[in-house]
Amino acid sequence: MAEKKHEDRLQRIIEIERELGEIQDVDVLLERILTETRKIVNADAGSIYVVEGDKLKIKCGHNDTFLKELAPGEKLPYTSFSFPINEKQICGYVALSGKPLNIKDCYRISESKPYKFNKNTDITTDYRTKSMYTIPLKMANGNLLGILQIINAKDENGKIIAFDQDAEMLIAHFASSAVQALQHAYLTANMVKRMLKMAEFRDPKETYPHIERVSSYSLEIYDRWAFNHNIPEAEIHRYRDNLKIAAKFHDVGKVGISDVILKKAFPRFTDEERNIMKGHTCIGAQLFEPPESLLDIMSQEVALHHHDRWDGGASGYPGRISLSDFSVKDGIVPITEPLSGKDIPLSARIVAVADVFDALSHKRCYKEAWTIEDAFTEIMNNSGTQFDPEVVLAFMQVKDRICSIQMAFPDEPED
Repeated sequence: MAEKKHEDRLQRIIEIERELGEIQDVDVLLERILTETRKIVNADAGSIYVVEGDKLKIKCGHNDTFLKELAPGEKLPYTSFSFPINEKQICGYVALSGKPLNIKDCYRISESKPYKFNKNTDITTDYRTKSMYTIPLKMANGNLLGILQIINAKDENGKIIAFDQDAEMLIAHFASSAVQALQHAYLTANMVKRMLKMAEFRDPKETYPHIERVSSYSLEIYDRWAFNHNIPEAEIHRYRDNLKIAAKFHDVGKVGISDVILKKAFPRFTDEERNIMKGHTCIGAQLFEPPESLLDIMSQEVALHHHDRWDGGASGYPGRISLSDFSVKDGIVPITEPLSGKDIPLSARIVAVADVFDALSHKRCYKEAWTIEDAFTEIMNNSGTQFDPEVVLAFMQVKDRICSIQMAFPDEPED
């Protein structure tokens, strides 16, 4: 029986290794790594951290015990914090030593150990952290990418047990594959950052925090929308990975717009300037022409249609347009038939809500920031006109996580 269980786990690892290699977004990949590692060893909880300078920053945390207390479709609170790397904390100790650490009971760590377990979170949440396995995610050259921490292994009856040698072997094997997938994802992330940095150089409003917020909002909205529509898990995994990256490219086409227009102090454009500005949708879409992957297709959809209106109203653009009809030299979006309803790609309908909400709730050179509540109200007021009502519903259902994302990615202080 034990041998059969071990073989089943190894087979599952082999299947997941292939899927990990197909994930392109680092954050989506990290979350999947944590999810699958916990499944492999039947662990109740866990976290994953990445290295940022001399600190470790949490990227995601899971806890099945807490999740069971929530209504279906809800998530645990969005968390964002970092701490210095030192040997006084378990993750810091593993980061510095470069070796895995298996603790049978976190409340019974020997006083001779340099690290301690902080019980405060357990006390606050009425949880009991017992067994813990912490492993560094290291590249072949020894560089540390992050820390994977798995908590409270369970037997078949749900009883908390220690991580045995079999669990250690399985986690180590899976972590090795996870690192390879992460290295590939980081290469993609660096290329995306270069493209977005180019857009930021051109448009001062396209800052890193804004792009990260819109991307993160979009993922949260989609996850809830997918739950509401009973979307199969395999489809969710594929879609959310592409969306997380594609959302970042929503305004990348502004690289082709004149500085005179982009950096205008107030949005008091002439009709000609306004039409040229609308061209950023077509320019952005043309950057992914011809599309060679699902990511290219979605990035093109988002860039082209995130300003189209659900009701097909006149202020939406560019409508039903062929990219061959748009010339960067002319810069003018031709008059087209409006695009409305579900003819607008879902990805663009989601990013439309995320982008407008973020623009409203943050300061711009031409306006002060709205309060978060006023921004939420404005999105609600435009449900069914500017925005897809089902997307707005999903957005409001994840309101708490949207607010947490705002705090996690604050605007950089002005010079």
